Amino acid sequence: MLGRTANGLFWMFRYLERAENTARLLDAGLRMAVTRDLQTAEEEWRSVILTSGQKAIYEASHDSYDGQSAWNFILRDKTNPANVREMFGAVRTNARLARTNISSDVWEAVNESWMALDKLLSRPVSQSAVGDVVSTIRRAGTQVHGAFDGSMLRNEAFHFARAGTFIERAESTARILDLKYFLLLPSLSYVGSSLDSGQWDQVLRSVAGARAYTWLNAGQIDARGIVEFLVLDDRFPRSLAFCRSAQRDNLAALARLHGAEGTCNELMRDADMHIADITVDQIFERGLHEFLVDFMARNAAIGSAIGDDYRFLA
Repeated sequence: MLGRTANGLFWMFRYLERAENTARLLDAGLRMAVTRDLQTAEEEWRSVILTSGQKAIYEASHDSYDGQSAWNFILRDKTNPANVREMFGAVRTNARLARTNISSDVWEAVNESWMALDKLLSRPVSQSAVGDVVSTIRRAGTQVHGAFDGSMLRNEAFHFARAGTFIERAESTARILDLKYFLLLPSLSYVGSSLDSGQWDQVLRSVAGARAYTWLNAGQIDARGIVEFLVLDDRFPRSLAFCRSAQRDNLAALARLHGAEGTCNELMRDADMHIADITVDQIFERGLHEFLVDFMARNAAIGSAIGDDYRFLA
């Protein structure tokens, strides 16, 4: 496979995952904002923008954090180069680049989703429409992933795409947990307390984990349990442990298909050593922020090494 085709598959699914994660973050913010007074709602939107990593760009062109400004900035604002409309446009562009290596079902799911979203985001999104827009983005991600899982050969195209998915998914979960935990938990003395259960529910909804966590914990929401769930529970497909395990399998499959391991496999083994057999108590003893920063740095290094090993720009 040509390096530029592998690059297209890898980034097609990184952008797809990023768009879907952004929609879930926005949906969680919407749920919180509608139950708060105006001042508190603005703080919720500030938190959403901060978690998305776009605070500086937003404040360069906006004086306040009202809901309509915030969600339009995230979804379609041209002052934001990382808006969802641009992300999904990048999904389609990369799908076209890799067109001969994806099934017709996958291409149709991408193309139809792009046309629907482009129409919805061609004009400012009103308060009455934002919920439908968010639902459409989430549904688009589900449809593309479903078509991909159900129609693709388990060959190198499949594994490059999955590698992009899990690099992006791990980054998103770690970033959301790091920023939200910092904002919600003023000191380690609060570990294990309930604090604001609504805010912690927002964290779980941001990573599509509210229902799964409730099933496993009888509805009891606490900071320590959420950290353990999102970091160490390998049953949940957006946990850091699950993403690491899936990424290890995909990189091992690529190495077998190409007849040799690369730097990304070495970095993967090294990263595994820092999460295997660790407990939530050990994470807190070390410092959750420090643990997550280290995780994200290793995750980014693995993503970069995949591109170098398989000559994505060739």
